[in-house]
Amino acid sequence: MSFSGRLDAFQRRHAWAALPVAVVYKFVDDEGTYLAALLAYYGFISLFPLLLLGVTILGYVLADDPGAQQAVLSSALRNVPVIGDQLRDNVHTMGGSVAGLVVGVVVAIYGALGVTHAAQHALDKIWAVPKAERAGIGAAYGKGALTVLIVGIGVLVTAALSALVTTAGAVTGLGALSRFAVTVVATAVNIGLFLLAYHLLTARRTRLRERWIGAVAAGISWQVLLSIGTWLVSTRLAGASAAYGLFGIVLGLLGWLYLAASIFVLCAELDAVLAGRLHPRSLLSIYPDDRDTTAADRRAYASYAESERQKDFQSVDVSFTDDEPTTPSSGPVG
Repeated sequence: MSFSGRLDAFQRRHAWAALPVAVVYKFVDDEGTYLAALLAYYGFISLFPLLLLGVTILGYVLADDPGAQQAVLSSALRNVPVIGDQLRDNVHTMGGSVAGLVVGVVVAIYGALGVTHAAQHALDKIWAVPKAERAGIGAAYGKGALTVLIVGIGVLVTAALSALVTTAGAVTGLGALSRFAVTVVATAVNIGLFLLAYHLLTARRTRLRERWIGAVAAGISWQVLLSIGTWLVSTRLAGASAAYGLFGIVLGLLGWLYLAASIFVLCAELDAVLAGRLHPRSLLSIYPDDRDTTAADRRAYASYAESERQKDFQSVDVSFTDDEPTTPSSGPVG
């Protein structure tokens, strides 16, 4: 047996090796890089209007306490540590007429709904939801608005707690303990936000227990990404922002958003693989002429075909022309 054959047999026998292979293969099958890029694009065009709106709301709510405004804003922008300082220095409160404020609110909400619409498209593709069963425009934007509201509240709560705990640590001298408390609370809130997003934005109704593993993985991965970003800023990128200016802000923001979107997509793929029993996969299944497919390969390929069903009265049957019996499509994953 060849080396690739021995490696394939090994990963098929061991779930701990087969699971990551299956997640990566499904990520490739679903064109996960393009799904992440779509999320990053909409995130990029919506982030500044949302920050502008958030700063303006803080300006009204905390009008008598500029120090509190700055503390909450700084805490919120720690979620993008590579470019948080530049964003804080370049985003200011909206002024002018009430009409201008209303226009800004509308633009910010529209951009945020673009992100949620892209997320719904990504999750429906990941869970192989037939196109005929996906949410209509009204339902899609309704769920998107609810998700934006929940995520916005979660970000504000995390930022407020971070500012509060950091202030308490400075007063009591328990700086390390305060940072640990902030990390634990932020991770828990992020896990909850990912869980709600995965559950609300997918057209396929499933139990929360089928989403929690991906939500936990996403929340922890996001916190690790934040820690790595903070370390890079403090040790490797000091002064880089001043050197590259606006060009550095744009590149840093795009890169950061793409990494965040990739985490979102990959962790959703983990849930779909576990729920649909889409592992182990054949290592050579990425090649069209590979015939040594597993049952998980066939379930995955059947679900991809079923996901293209356009009409309620349309049916899709999948068969494989080899020595194994015909495999009719049993419906979408999940």
